[in-house]
Order: sequence, then structure tokens, then C-alpha cells
Amino acid sequence: MLYYSEMNLSRRHQAGTGMAMNSIDRALLTPLEMKAADVAALKSGISGVTLMEAAGQAVAEAVSARWPMQPVVVLCGLGNNGGDGFVAARRLAQMGWPVRLGLLGARERLAGDAAYCAALWPGAVEPLSLELLDGAVVVIDALFGSGLSRPVEGQARAVIETLIRRRLPVCAVDVPSGLDGESGGVRGVAAPANVTVTFFRKKPGHLLMPGKQLCGELVVADIGLPAAVLQKIAPHAYENGPEIWLEDYPWPQMDSHKYQRGHAVVVGGAEMTGASRLSAMAAARVGAGLVTLAAPDSAWAIYAAALTSVMVRSLKDPDSLAEMLADTRKNAILIGPGAGVSGQTRQNVLEILATQRGVVLDADALTSFGRDSHRLFAAIAGPCVLTPHEGEFERLFPCEGNKLARTRYAARESGAVVLLKGPDTVIAAPDGRAIINSNAPADLATGGSGDVLSGLIVGLMAQGMEAFLAAAAAAWLHGEAASAFGPGLIAEDLPDALPSVLRRLKARKT
Repeated sequence: MLYYSEMNLSRRHQAGTGMAMNSIDRALLTPLEMKAADVAALKSGISGVTLMEAAGQAVAEAVSARWPMQPVVVLCGLGNNGGDGFVAARRLAQMGWPVRLGLLGARERLAGDAAYCAALWPGAVEPLSLELLDGAVVVIDALFGSGLSRPVEGQARAVIETLIRRRLPVCAVDVPSGLDGESGGVRGVAAPANVTVTFFRKKPGHLLMPGKQLCGELVVADIGLPAAVLQKIAPHAYENGPEIWLEDYPWPQMDSHKYQRGHAVVVGGAEMTGASRLSAMAAARVGAGLVTLAAPDSAWAIYAAALTSVMVRSLKDPDSLAEMLADTRKNAILIGPGAGVSGQTRQNVLEILATQRGVVLDADALTSFGRDSHRLFAAIAGPCVLTPHEGEFERLFPCEGNKLARTRYAARESGAVVLLKGPDTVIAAPDGRAIINSNAPADLATGGSGDVLSGLIVGLMAQGMEAFLAAAAAAWLHGEAASAFGPGLIAEDLPDALPSVLRRLKARKT
């Protein structure tokens, strides 16, 4: 029998270094990393004006593809973002669009490539003002780029607040002005965009809340930067997608039997029985060869009556869990959903972690440790995934920073893979790998959806998938299943929606 540590772990990930080579298109670049990409491109012989012209052209094309020809106002700042705006204004005017352009600051303060492109603009350059917005039907926001490091103030703030009040259609250049491209946070104020055109690669702030909500439709334009510059930058974060983990996905083989597909265990509780049932069904649906739901004897009949594809095991006394886990074929264990917050749950968690098998800790398993997180972390010695929501996370990890930074810190501190749930779920490994999951629809905001997610993770870990990749694949499958079902989704629908998602995924692999 293959144990967790022996089952199908990719050599690319055993050392905990980097992402799959074919995941480079999913790389996310911070503003500083994007600046480094620009510098590398310039050193390779590509001119800054060439990049700016391509960026402005991409913005003009995005606007002309989404709105009929009508009055457009371009709001420009003094940096390269403003230079992109000057190019977009010129290209739209050449197409016949009526264009007005407003500049934040004196034109004499423009420098470098932005000054060059501004000089090619044949129209008037008006001071940035509220009156500019009168009669505007579409607005191009090129005031501030993704690297803004101060709050938006003064006239720029007044204009952005007017955009918000009037609900004017907006195309943002790189990011909505005021949005921090690294954290997704807002520096004072930011106008929601209908479409945001960014360049070369997305930034973390495009995917992290509230940035994800403010960007609207996100377009990534190719402006001629060679992908080879990414090798020099070595990006630190990625957008989740099959490119990252599909090569490691544990599809059954022709000669597979159920024991080779792993045996997942879900440890449930006596009262909130629905949670662990959802987890167990998800583990089975994602392909675990065997799934056992272990629960207190008082609830055995409830579980047994509700489940057919899942075996139900009664925990009659405090020694029952250890007796069950003596069978080393049970190679991945989930505890937390419906387990109850108690000393017994704490004891069970520590007992499970001592096996050093694949472990997923969720919900009550995390809450049961309250502020005593160091005891929990000290017990983590094998592959482990923690799946807190924000409240559980704050109790375990009292740290500050953006969501990506906090999740990375939590993974290092705990020695476990940490999946911080939300519309912008972040997954980080102790070795520094990190991804942001971007495909979760709002329909997942329903009771029990997190229990399904933890079940998917333990099901994949039972099949030998490395903990970080299992969490990444599960989060993506979770979002795809929800999108496939659509409005009216409840948690029970997620496992049933999964087969169609898996069929499409398998076809993609072949």
C-alpha cells in the first residue's frame, strides 16, 4: 500500500521550489516587478515609446470595442499612465471619436516617454476639472497607475468622487486610479471601472478585494514585452488555474483499484452532521477510492441513513479514533466541519497530526485552538492544509498586511499550507509559493460551501496530490462547479456539478 508521502508526488514540487514551467502565463506581477519587466525590456532594445504606443492602442481598442462612438473624456496624470492616456486619446480621435483630454498638473511637468507621446496629441490639453465630465459619455481613467503610494487627494479626488456619483462608464488604464496594484486596497478613493486594461500580466491587486470588484472586466494586453523577462524577475505569486497543477492531477489509470486511489477519512461531530456529510461526498466525488466518515456513536444512525457511497464508522470511546487510524491505508484525514468546538476536538486534532499523514483542518478544528495557536503549529509535522475564513484566521494569526502577505506569513508561521477563504481566496505554502484563486462566483456565499471545499482537498490529498497543489486544484474545481450550476446553488449541488467540470478538465489534458 502506498502511503501519502509515496504517492505520485511530482519531482518539480518535492523540493518546494517554484511553479510548473507551463504556469508562466498565470504569473502575477507587483508594481515593482512590472517596473523591472519594463527595465529588462528597455535593456533588450525595446523603446519605452514603443511600449507606451502599444498600451495606448490597446486602451483605444478596448473602448471602441465596447461602446459606440460618442463623446469620451481622457483623464491623464503626469506619469507613464498619463502617457498611455495621451496615446489612447490620439488613437480614438484618429478613429473619429470626439475626445477631450484633461491633465492633472502642468504640462511642463511631463517627462520622458510621457512627454514625447503628449507632444503628439493634436488636441487641447485642459486642466483637470469637474467641468470636463459634463457631456462625457465614456471616461478613460489614466490618472494614476498601479504603483500609487499615497492617498488620492485634491482635484483628482474630487473628479473621481464625481465619477462615482454620476456612475459614468469608465475604462481604467492599468488599474482604477487610487487602487493599490499590490494589495488590492484603495488609497483614499477609487472609481469602479467597467473595464480595466492592464499590460503584460495581471497584478495581485486586480484579484484581491476590493480591487477585484473595482476593476470590472479585466483585459490583459500584449504590448510587446517578451515573456523571457519573467525568468529574470522570478514572480512570487500566480493566479490559480489548471496550468499550475494539471500535470499532477491524480487521474485514475487503467489498472487502478480503489485502494490505489487513496482512503480519505472525515471526522464528524454529534450535532452539525450536515457539514461532515458534505465534506465526505466531496471527497468521494473528486476521486478518493474510499471515504470513511467517523463520528460519535450517538450520531452513527444519522450518518449511516444519509450516506451510501461513504462508509460510516462509529467512534464509541476516546480510543476509537486511534484504533481506526492504526490502519495506515487511511492516508488523508479531514477534521473540523461539524466536529464541534471542544477539548475532545483538540485532542482528536493532535492525535491526527501525530500520524504525519495528509491532514486538512477546517472550521471547528481551528476554532478549538482559539488563541493557543502555537500548540497547534508545534504539532504539525506532516503535509497539512489549514482552511480558515477571515474570522478563524485572525484568531490564529494576529498579523497585519494585505491578504497575500498575511497568508504567506501564516504558512511560514504554521508550517502548513494555508488557504484563506473568500471571493479572493489566497493559498500559500511554507516554501513561499502563493496563488490567488479568481474564479469563485458570488453563488458560493452559501452555508456548507466551505465544507465541500475541505472535502475536495482531502480527497485529492488521499490520491497523493501534494498539499499545496491539492488545495489549489480544489479551490479552482470548487469555483468551476459553482459557476457550472449557477444561480440557486446550495452546497449539496457542488459535488453533483463536479463531474461535468472534471470531464472538461480531462479533455483539456488530452
